[in-house]
Formats: sequence, C-alpha cells, structure tokens
Amino acid sequence: MTLTATLRRSPAVKRAVQAVTRGAGLATSRWRMTPDFLIVGGQRCGTTSMYLTLSQHPAVLKAVHHKGVHYFDTDYDHGMAWYRAHFPLERTAAAVERRIGVRPVTFESSPYYGFHPLAAERIDRDLPAVKVIVLLRDPVERAYSAHAHELARGFEDQDFETALALEDSRLAGEAERLVREPHYVSHAHQHQGYLQRGRYVDHLERLEKVFGRDRMHVVDSHRFFTDPKPVYDGVLEFIGLPNTGYPVFEQHNARPRSPMPAELRERLETHFEPYDERLVSWLGHPVSWRASVGRSEPLSR
Repeated sequence: MTLTATLRRSPAVKRAVQAVTRGAGLATSRWRMTPDFLIVGGQRCGTTSMYLTLSQHPAVLKAVHHKGVHYFDTDYDHGMAWYRAHFPLERTAAAVERRIGVRPVTFESSPYYGFHPLAAERIDRDLPAVKVIVLLRDPVERAYSAHAHELARGFEDQDFETALALEDSRLAGEAERLVREPHYVSHAHQHQGYLQRGRYVDHLERLEKVFGRDRMHVVDSHRFFTDPKPVYDGVLEFIGLPNTGYPVFEQHNARPRSPMPAELRERLETHFEPYDERLVSWLGHPVSWRASVGRSEPLSR
C-alpha cells in the first residue's frame, strides 16, 4: 500500500483533514446551503443505503464531510454557523442548476434525530421548511442489528439478551435529563435503546406534532430493498425532484450476525406487536414485517 493510501485510511489523518475542511467551511458558512430535507431515522433501517442512493441524483448535493452531522442531537452547542459549514456553497448549487436546469437540494442523515427528545423542535426552529424522511424495518431485526453494530463499534459490552434486560435501567431518566440539561449527551440513550428505538409509532406521533404529516415521509426499508424503484419515485416526489433516471440500488453498511434464537425472536415479536398495530393504524397500510412474520431478511444494515 502506498503512503498516500495509508494516510487516506488513517482515522487520525481523516479527522485532521475534516477539521481543516470544517474550518474553511465555517469561514464561508453564510454563503452555504442549508438542508432541504433530513433523514432522521431509524438507526439500522437502511438510512446509509437511502443516503447513498439519493446522493446519486444530479440535483442532490450531500453534506460535504460525512453522512451524519449530528448537530440537532449531540452537537447543538456548536451553533448554526458550524452546522452550515457542513454543506455545499450556494455558488456550487447555482452552477449545478445552470448545468442541469433543476435547483439542487442538500441533506444529511442522522438517525438519532428521530429518537432524541429535543432534536425535532430544534430542527423545526432552525429549519422551519425542512422535510424529514423516516425509514422503518422489522423492529426485532432492527434491535438485533443495532446490538451487533454497537458491539462492533465498542459502544456495547454485553451480549444481546443481557443488553435487552439492562435496557430499562440503562435508559431510566435519560430522556428526561436530556430535556432538563440541553447540553447533556447520553451514551445509553444514543447507543443502547434496542427496544425503545423500535417502538416506531411513539416516535412518529411525536414527530408529527412538530412537523405535521405533510413534511414527513415514511419508508418501509424492506420494500426499498426488494422493490426500490417505486420507493425511490415516492421519495423524489416528496422532496420535489424529477426522476432523471434510476440510480444503482445497493445495500450498504451490513454487518453479519449469527441467527437469533427462535424463542427470543418470538418473545420480541410479542413485545412489539401492540406498537406495530398502532403503527399500521398511523400509516393507514400494513407493514412488511407483520404481513409475513417469519420472513428471513438480508444481513443487517
């Protein structure tokens, strides 16, 4: 491997380059775009794949540095100029518009926004016209996938069943403290909410109170992965862009896992059943995982 390639892969070098770039972005923040839409959830529901799919559209300009900025959840104290520093320059958008005849939009994807108790109100206050996209998947698979993800990242040190048993005690009072202390960052709330983050209807009802249904778009990730074209068309219609041709649809950010024990799966399906019933009522149509219980899924995303 060449020295250049080694440096590119070095986390320390990558962070240093990002810091320099953000500094330059901060100096020009007043001339930068702000997001037209955000992917706000859910974690391990295909948000990376949706982000990379939408980024292929010629009129979509993604965040400059990385997929998720995390401004409205963990980094809100940095201020709006810091946030704008993460996005393309308005002159870049103008150049793209001259070339393709469509006004570009920009966005980011931070799935914790949909779960953090203060993020929605912050988003609405700072970006009053922004639209939000939420991806959902089988909450049993989501929980198992999230545990594997957090374990691999070093944010979890317990096996799955133990982590589930500890969840209530780990998260007890954390949401309330986040509201009470706006600058507080909760490791447990962000990384160890395996069951709570899968109670989708609770989060959608809370988001609806802030954004209203017309600024929300919900995607069933199983349908996105198995029949992506109509899902993609629906997202483009929601964000107001023409279909200029279908992109390459791929699954990203997968982590292999061992099969979940059947007894545990059944127990978790029972846990989520009342939430899923309320979700179906909220959506007005069935969800893929309740239409075919027991269906095997691709590797976690």
